Formats: sequence, C-alpha cells, structure tokens
Amino acid sequence: MSAKASKLKKPPPFLPSGTILDQYIVERALANGGFSLVYLARQLRDQSQVAIKEYLPKRLAHRTRRNHVVPADKKRIGSFQRGRRLFIEEAKVLSRIKHKNIVQVLNYFTANSTSYLVMSFDYGKTLSQYLRANKKPVDEHFIYHIFPVLLDGVQSIHENNLLHLDIKPENILIRGGGDPLLLDFGAAQPFPVTDGRKFGRVLTRGYSPIEQYKTDGNVGPWSDVYAIAATMRMCIEGKSVPPAIDREKDDQLRPAVVAFKRKYSSFLLRAIDAGLELKPENRPQSIGEYLSLMNGP
Repeated sequence: MSAKASKLKKPPPFLPSGTILDQYIVERALANGGFSLVYLARQLRDQSQVAIKEYLPKRLAHRTRRNHVVPADKKRIGSFQRGRRLFIEEAKVLSRIKHKNIVQVLNYFTANSTSYLVMSFDYGKTLSQYLRANKKPVDEHFIYHIFPVLLDGVQSIHENNLLHLDIKPENILIRGGGDPLLLDFGAAQPFPVTDGRKFGRVLTRGYSPIEQYKTDGNVGPWSDVYAIAATMRMCIEGKSVPPAIDREKDDQLRPAVVAFKRKYSSFLLRAIDAGLELKPENRPQSIGEYLSLMNGP
C-alpha cells in the first residue's frame, strides 16, 4: 500500500446495498453525520422510496461485522443507551407532527442493536446547493416564498415541545416549485426539560447561537430563531455570519439594516438583525413573534 493510500480515511460504516431492515431494503447511502447515518431505501410491499436514519454516534459506537451497532467500550455504554432511548423518544414526537414543510416520520423500529427512523423522501436541492448554483444573493421574493412557510413548520415543532437546534442551508430542501422542507432532526431536543437531563449539543459554525456553545446555555425557541436569521442573512449576503463564539469576543458583524440598505425592505433587515442578537433574551422569544417582525406593518 502506498503512503498516499494509507492516509486515506476509512469509508463510513454504512450498511451495504441490499440489506433488509424490517420491511425495507437499503438502496444506497445518503448522508453521514456525527450521530447517525441516512440511507435511501424502498418499502418491500409497494416499492415506495423512503429515507432511513440509523442511530450510530461516531464517538460512542461502531458497527460489527454482523452489522450490529455496539458501544466502543464499557465507559460509553450508558451514553450510547441514553442516546438511543432519546432517538426513539424524539421519533415518537416527530411522528405526530404533520406539516407539509417538515420531513414526515413514517415509522421507527429497533434492529441490529440500534434504532431506525423512517422518513418520507423528497427530491430537490438543499438550500446550500441552490445558493451555490445561483452564484448571487437572492431577491426578497425568494426570502418571502421560502421562510414564512418554513417558520410555520418550525412553530409546529415548538408546539410539540421540541427544538430543532440545527437549522442551516444544508438542512433545508428546496423541492420543485420552490417549496421548502426542513430536514435532519439529529440535534433535536425536548423543551422545556423537566427532568434535569443534560443533552449533547450539535454546533454548526455561523448558525448555532451562543447558548449552544455553553453547557449551561439556555436553549429555547429563540435558539432556532437565531439559526433561521443566520440562514436568511446567508441568502442575501452569500456567506455565513461569523461563529457566535467569535462574535461574543469581538462582534464585527455589520447590522443588516446598514449593510443592505435600499436592497431589501427595512422590516426584513430589522428582523434579521433581531434574530441575530447575541444574547438570547434580546431575540424574539417565539416563532410567532419573529414572523410578526418579518411581516412588518
């Protein structure tokens, strides 16, 4: 083996094509995240396509040769089991949410010593892919075509006592006709937490608010508001805002009302700025409040 080949990373531990899971057959891998793997699959009964998410946290577990997902060592057994239990709890909540702009959970089951979540599968481009292909900032019509309906979907998540906590262009699918679909609930957490449990936090530079960086950070609907505002600013500026942890030390982000004056309506720019406030208490505290800001007078 050459030195160059030896440096190549091992392929992700995906299940091979043709694997049977419950009533589904795996076609191919779709995504590889820190906590889970996602596959394109077909239902054996009617051959309809679905997406299947497999609980496999990289830092806690690995796959055996017989496709079982097991903790990496004895020290990680507790964390692995808690995460798997939460994975199923969230699947149960998500299966109750019926909204045309939220990916629909169709089923969930346990196999291979881990858990699986079956979701509807839609074709389209992620918002990040759309923006790269567009090669220029979007107009205000695009913003108001995408985000109000997306916000309405996020509001339905919050009404079911759940936070998404990883809203970003990569997790928004733009389907035919420009209809958005919010994806990937791998970072989702219940809200409010009433039993004192602490959860791991998923961080995305430029989109995660400051409270997600801190173990005692007060996450809530306002945390998803920050990520939505950061996503809208990405749409009009063409680049993500500086990470919140850097902004806390030295905030050099120009207010949108200054940077994009006369290019977009003042109430849209004020809404973006309000959502990007560093301190959680200074942001709109709910999706309804944020929608009112966006809609203006």
